[in-house]
Amino acid sequence: MPTLRALECLVAVLDAGSITEAAARLHLSQPALSHQIGALERELGTPVLERLPRGVRPTAAGRAVLSDARAALAAAERVVRTGRAVASGGDGSLRIACAETMTAGLLAPVLRAWHRQRPGVRITLVETTSADALVTALETGEADVAAGPRPSRWTGHSEVVGREEIVLALAADHPLATRAAVPIADLAGLPVVHYHRDNGLGGWLDGVAAEHATVLDAVMRTKQASTAAQLAAAGLGVALVPTTALPRTFAGALRRLKPALHREVVTFTATPSDSLVRRFCSDVRHRGIAVPAALLDKLS
Repeated sequence: MPTLRALECLVAVLDAGSITEAAARLHLSQPALSHQIGALERELGTPVLERLPRGVRPTAAGRAVLSDARAALAAAERVVRTGRAVASGGDGSLRIACAETMTAGLLAPVLRAWHRQRPGVRITLVETTSADALVTALETGEADVAAGPRPSRWTGHSEVVGREEIVLALAADHPLATRAAVPIADLAGLPVVHYHRDNGLGGWLDGVAAEHATVLDAVMRTKQASTAAQLAAAGLGVALVPTTALPRTFAGALRRLKPALHREVVTFTATPSDSLVRRFCSDVRHRGIAVPAALLDKLS
């Protein structure tokens, strides 16, 4: 297959009409340029230049391949420009997988900034209901980077974003709302707005409850933590909700658990050296786990 250098030499010679002039433009010696042309001619099996007493002109084969040679060089230049733009964070595409409970609170501010600062980057978002599903998205090539709770079966690169607190959401007039903090064991026998069994958060909370010799009595189930919080505020039960999933204007009461319950949030990827992945992980890490002041007031 012809090299780009050989095609560049052919185009330069035909544009200049002279091997001497083309060699000067390419900063090559004449023998080196002639070697590239000779290699191209051997590859094609026919001459591409007709040597004249003064200068050169293309043969029929040279004229036939000139257009494609120019196109190949232009394509190579686009490859370089695109690669450099992606490396600088200004172009390319990034596929993100995120735990659906964290999309609004964790990723939305970062994605909003990327939309303003990197309009040339195309972002695709996949939401999952469990940390292990995030791993699957990476393993199947559906995503370049994932953000969510630390998965149980990932051994590759990961970075800690922060720790999110799990709090008790309940109606403002619920008896437990008078407490400063609530032991998880005190939830035994109470109706709980729990999570769908496909949601990894529900299984994790069941495990935490079991460690306190408690069973969470699901009065209803939902896939969304934000929905669980709203249903609890409406008096349909209590709900254990990550702070990242709570709306800024939550109408119910919020109480910390005793002892406080946290889970680690990470970004993880199989391609940590990728420039866009690296920039995204850095931005999420610097953003961290932010809890609106209004919600902190409800927890104080």
